[in-house]
Amino acid sequence: MVVAALSIGGVVGVSLSGAFLYWEVGKYATPQVDVTRFDERKELAAYTVGLFAGVPFAVAYLLFAASLAGGGLVGIALYLGLLVGGIEVGTSMLLRSHYWGSDASRLFYGLGFRAGIGGILALAIVTSYLEGPSIAPIGLAGTAVAAIAVVALQVAGGLLSPRRLASASAPGGGPWAGALVGAIGFFLLALAPLGGATTRIGAPLVALVGAGLVYSRLRSLLAEVRVAPVRPAEALKDRPFGRTPAAPGGEPLPGDRPR
Repeated sequence: MVVAALSIGGVVGVSLSGAFLYWEVGKYATPQVDVTRFDERKELAAYTVGLFAGVPFAVAYLLFAASLAGGGLVGIALYLGLLVGGIEVGTSMLLRSHYWGSDASRLFYGLGFRAGIGGILALAIVTSYLEGPSIAPIGLAGTAVAAIAVVALQVAGGLLSPRRLASASAPGGGPWAGALVGAIGFFLLALAPLGGATTRIGAPLVALVGAGLVYSRLRSLLAEVRVAPVRPAEALKDRPFGRTPAAPGGEPLPGDRPR
């Protein structure tokens, strides 16, 4: 039963997060647009990193839910802090690292990272319910809504947590705003199994609607991402490891960063 529950949870989590990347992020890649606005390989790498990073966060979520059910205030504060704070720190570290670059395309990589985390959190929610003492239609419905909601919370945080440029049309955010939305959402998701039928579906539905509103308000930021300068094909030909040395005469190639 444990293996079956994990398998079902894994399918649900990867399907939900993968569907988000395919439909929402994929619309900004060719052939949907003339020029892809991000590096597809880096996007896939960010998603994969998010899947691995999601494992300890899934454990923290389960411990937080157990603490909430048992009424342990210390555990509630500790595990919620580790969950929300860890995700925000991880997102910030990812976007600041050299590999992902410093241009506006990193917003897409942050989304991929958070989607991966959301997929593993959905796995934990589904698996936790299927391993429970009983399975009922209302419980399955609530778990399905919760799995969708946790992915929605993460991708909404992927747009809300990074600080905005002054030229961005959407209102500013930041890690504290992302942490607040995440904390409220996780509290609602963990609260759902503790109530009756209304709470079982209503609490994750509120979290889903809230995440959807945040994301819809900020999704215009993706359309504002400017495409980085493209180096001429001949400049990249036969360059080991993708390195781009200076052009003849000492002038840097188009798109090169100053060293």
